[in-house]
Amino acid sequence: MGSHGRAGSALLRQAAGRIAGASAHGSTASTATTTAETTAPLRLAAAASRQQQQQIQGQRFSQLRMISGTPAAAALAPGLNHKDGKVLHPELLNADVLKTQYAVRGELYLRAEQLRQQGKEIIFTNVGNPHQLGAKPITFPRQVAALCVAPFLLDRPDVEQLFPKDAIARARKILGSFKGGMGAYSDSRGNLLVRQEVADFFTKRDGVPSSPDRIFITDGASVAVRMMLNAILRDGNDGILVPIPQYPLYSASIQLYGGSLVPYALDEDKGWALSTDSIRAAVVKARNEGKHVRGLVFINPGNPTGQCLSEDNLKELIKLCYEEKIVLMCDEVYQENVYQDERPFVSARKVMHSMGSPYAEGVEMVSFHTVSKGSAGECGLRGGCMELTNIHPGAIDEVYKCASINLSPNTMGQLALSVMLNPPQPGDESYEQYNSERTAELASLRRRAHMVTDGFNSLDGVTCTFTEGAMYAFPRIHLPPKAIAKAKEMGKAPDVYYCLRLLEATGISTVPGSGFGQAEGTFHLRTTILPREEVISQFVQKFKDFHEAFMKEFA
Repeated sequence: MGSHGRAGSALLRQAAGRIAGASAHGSTASTATTTAETTAPLRLAAAASRQQQQQIQGQRFSQLRMISGTPAAAALAPGLNHKDGKVLHPELLNADVLKTQYAVRGELYLRAEQLRQQGKEIIFTNVGNPHQLGAKPITFPRQVAALCVAPFLLDRPDVEQLFPKDAIARARKILGSFKGGMGAYSDSRGNLLVRQEVADFFTKRDGVPSSPDRIFITDGASVAVRMMLNAILRDGNDGILVPIPQYPLYSASIQLYGGSLVPYALDEDKGWALSTDSIRAAVVKARNEGKHVRGLVFINPGNPTGQCLSEDNLKELIKLCYEEKIVLMCDEVYQENVYQDERPFVSARKVMHSMGSPYAEGVEMVSFHTVSKGSAGECGLRGGCMELTNIHPGAIDEVYKCASINLSPNTMGQLALSVMLNPPQPGDESYEQYNSERTAELASLRRRAHMVTDGFNSLDGVTCTFTEGAMYAFPRIHLPPKAIAKAKEMGKAPDVYYCLRLLEATGISTVPGSGFGQAEGTFHLRTTILPREEVISQFVQKFKDFHEAFMKEFA
């Protein structure tokens, strides 16, 4: 503590002593005397407190000025509230906002938008957005949505000629639970009927009871992830274990909330395998640096890497989190997107309960799901959810409080979640069509996973692990030295330079591997496998033509 801090503390102790002395005066003391003797120490205490606060603030500004190369360093000097006539000047924003990066909608995406507006045809494979690339909505959810959004249709005498009976019944049930209809706020955790359906889904999937009191519905799974990170992270000494390569939602949110990302590496040479030895080493390193490791993220199936975790992998993660007292954050939004049979999806929650005591009741776990992925691909409806297992009831109350700030998750996302997790059953009028549409889309995605990864592996200078699940391929581009030198000359990271050239030449918008994290000296890109089958051969051919010309240019 500096001299100002010590002086402030001394003043506080002196004030406290004088207040205590004043309180000990007998009742015969005059009111004026007592008031004078008590208010003077209070004024002294307030002055001391202000002195301490000023000292702390000064130290914080000194630390911020030491942040090299960030505009916030100079901007956050004491007393500077506006610049060039603007309070919201880019150099005067929250320092964590300025340091936050999100590659999926970064430089490549912005350039793709510019080219699109100039009339160039762009294939947006930078983000898992199935409907944008031609996927059709599954019929039954949209029929129910139409009836719920336009409930007057239910009053038409010919409604049963326009909609199947089970869609009508589902719409009436949903509308009966949403008081005021789809245009009214719901509970901040989500409508109780929908939360019960989500809980029933987790119960059926895992063979273990869930409860709507442990369910939160959010505007997409990303909001649920951010909500939990915001609750877990207290300051820069709190760390979250995240796989590298990772989905930038995690690095961006951890930075935004002032925490620390603790990376653990996936092994590309072993098919992006997960190693608990690597994770334990990361925990030891972080703790030696004075960090509290409070959460561990895994993504299964993987984004961007496409690997599927085995049951043994999950057991190892659960044991690690139990032994190290770490919250396990289960990003399982791609659980329906599996394209091989050797490692079918199994949830961490199911595995944990199968392990019995002490793990079943001793590991704090949060499981995430969404309507944006799987066969539905309803990204724009923004329906996500999380289930909290073994979380302290008081902590759940605090998360509920924070959810209440937004009043209500959007009702269309809740409706979509309801229908996705509680779809038509055998015997229902819509079952055959629903099942046909769902299975056809998943079968097509499996074929496309092979087409894209086989196309990459046919090229010289490209290696790509097979996409076992999720919606992406993450090929490694073995760039020649002349291309790396040219990228540096242009002031670009080599993979960024390659992706920009690919975009300009073909209209294919991808994300450079540096946005996800990658081993030093390696270069990757992420592309979705979502272009429709009828155009994916054209996509592969465009990539092939560009890559061969690029490699020849820099040979």
